[in-house]
Amino acid sequence: MSLTVEIRLKRPSRIYHEGDIVSGLLVLDSKSELRHDGITLTMEGVISLQLSPKSAGLIESIVNSSKPISIINNVVEVAKSGKIPSGQTEIPFELPLKVRGTKTLYETYHGVYITIQYFLRCDIKRSLLAKDVTKAQEFIVEYKQGVGEVAQPGLINFEMRPETLPNVRDRARIPKFLVRGHLDSEVFSLSKPLTGELTVCECERGISSIELQLVRVETCGSAEGNTREATEIQNIQIGEGDVCRGIAIPIYMVFPRLFTCATTFAPNFKIEFELNIVIIFDNDHLVVETFPIKLTRH
Repeated sequence: MSLTVEIRLKRPSRIYHEGDIVSGLLVLDSKSELRHDGITLTMEGVISLQLSPKSAGLIESIVNSSKPISIINNVVEVAKSGKIPSGQTEIPFELPLKVRGTKTLYETYHGVYITIQYFLRCDIKRSLLAKDVTKAQEFIVEYKQGVGEVAQPGLINFEMRPETLPNVRDRARIPKFLVRGHLDSEVFSLSKPLTGELTVCECERGISSIELQLVRVETCGSAEGNTREATEIQNIQIGEGDVCRGIAIPIYMVFPRLFTCATTFAPNFKIEFELNIVIIFDNDHLVVETFPIKLTRH
């Protein structure tokens, strides 16, 4: 194609907050002079919900997946019908980031069953004999600092031993062990790491690995009720091999951008998070302790 379009945002981070002005340049690069029937720039915010085929019928899942929820749809005319000169043309733009009516602006989030995305889309209309040109650029929406529950220190002590493990079918396979530790809070700021520590006090078998598993719990509404699915975001090993007994092992995890957001409760969906502490013994048997956690921008 003889025409290329690039959307350059003024902020390299591409992070914006509600009420901000999203500004930048439309860069049009044409090998020759081209006629067009108008150039528009659209700001879109869309929530996509997809029911899990495990929890709902396949047809219902497809139908629900095809109905995204619009948060923002703001269209502005950048240029009327005319010509694009050969070479590079830069067109500045400014669009306010705000929703209309009673709609709510949520944080950008890329999940498995829930996705919240924001785009700028440039459309250049051409004549019937020429193909229209479209270019999209995603930007990131975050709540302003200070929004949400305050992430205050408050130790969450835990103790792992065979008697405390829920939903265990064959307790005879679990070796006698004792692990004590704490998380530094149950409410964590997304701009800071999740922290704590654990200590293997005793274990009659060898240990192969100790891991931290960050899990998203996505709940979507459906005609038959709610579907709730938990999926892994990331897994970090904090202990390799048969770790020393009685020595504190630090718990430290940085929250990944896009795959996490502030804990969200909306009328037709919820986004929550959990931390799993996984201990794998040398016979490949493993035990898991789960901690619900809240994420905030405060």
